Amino acid sequence: MVTCNIYAPREDSFLLEGHVRKLAYGSVLDMGTGSGIQAIAAAENEKVSSVIAVDVQKGVIDYCKKNIKNRKIRFLLSDLFSFLKGKYKNKKFDTIIFNPPYLPFDLKVKDITIDGGKKGYEIIEKFLNDAGSKLKENGMMILLFSSLTNKEKVDELIEKNLFEKEALSGIHIFFEEIYVYRIFKSILLTEIEKKGIKDARYFSKGKRGLVYTGRIGKRILAIKTKNPKSKSPESISNEAEWLKLLNKLSIGPKLFCSSENFFSYDFVEGMFIEEYMKKTGRKKIISALSKIIRQLHKMDIAGINKEEMHRPYKHIIIAKKENPVMIDFERCRRSIDSKNVTQFCHFLSNSRITEMLKNKKINIDSMMLRELAKIYKRKRNTENIKKIIELLNGKLRD
Repeated sequence: MVTCNIYAPREDSFLLEGHVRKLAYGSVLDMGTGSGIQAIAAAENEKVSSVIAVDVQKGVIDYCKKNIKNRKIRFLLSDLFSFLKGKYKNKKFDTIIFNPPYLPFDLKVKDITIDGGKKGYEIIEKFLNDAGSKLKENGMMILLFSSLTNKEKVDELIEKNLFEKEALSGIHIFFEEIYVYRIFKSILLTEIEKKGIKDARYFSKGKRGLVYTGRIGKRILAIKTKNPKSKSPESISNEAEWLKLLNKLSIGPKLFCSSENFFSYDFVEGMFIEEYMKKTGRKKIISALSKIIRQLHKMDIAGINKEEMHRPYKHIIIAKKENPVMIDFERCRRSIDSKNVTQFCHFLSNSRITEMLKNKKINIDSMMLRELAKIYKRKRNTENIKKIIELLNGKLRD
């Protein structure tokens, strides 16, 4: 007796099966095999050398092992890619097939074979987040899903994970459309992986760039590429050059590698400057602010203007030991009159910031700070920097 839910083949299964018979090749992974229909279709394709069919339900695997006899197919118990350890640790596939649970969660109907999560796409999201490192360079995925899953969200998840898609077909069933996509690694993802970077995943976006994370061994990297909506044609290559130059001044995260399409650097863990000032004590805040001012002074002396220091909310991360790390250098430019320190002084003299610092027992005389910034602007030397830092420490008086 089978103590599990086995998804009996339906219109969506047969639609996917037709594409699997035509397109599957090489080493195949049938994710969420269910009745085993896709594993069988793949195995019957002469271009397929082997099939690993997995399912999260033990009863499904037991059923398939008992009822499906094919030398090409091996059935394994796995929650998505969890089986890829031990002897399968470095296994990659030419073809990955997935007919996922894709319907939004229904409290009245509890069925693991169709429940795709609260919004319907959560399992697809988890799958796509991990699929890149399991797919060979020229491999492909064949994914089926429903309009009830939120097609726009699935398209977004594919793009965020650096894949490209081709719509193969679709059918209308009752109140939904069923879609089948063939999904490939993008040129950018392939290029990133050739640099030895693994597990590239979407992290965040800005006006000019998209940021992903990846790793080399235990080293976590940030990967920045151009935002397709940006109108700046050379922003990525320019920013990489600025970061390379600033690293020589011990400024910014350490650059790992760069190309025309992306650059990568050490991922910085910490808090953005405003959050840091809200959550940290007086002594540590003063230490961090002093280090920031010294870094900005280095940039001024080098004739590099960062541009955003009057509003540095998303441009300075405070890492361990009060070490500030500046990020985002796409607006950097050469200037004989760089204004990094003076802009930052204006930021600190903002009434909202001074009030925040006052709550931490850091009392800044805004008028005096602005006056010191003017003096520094006329003569950008270490003596005037020292006076600004002394004011922050409360050691400078009228």
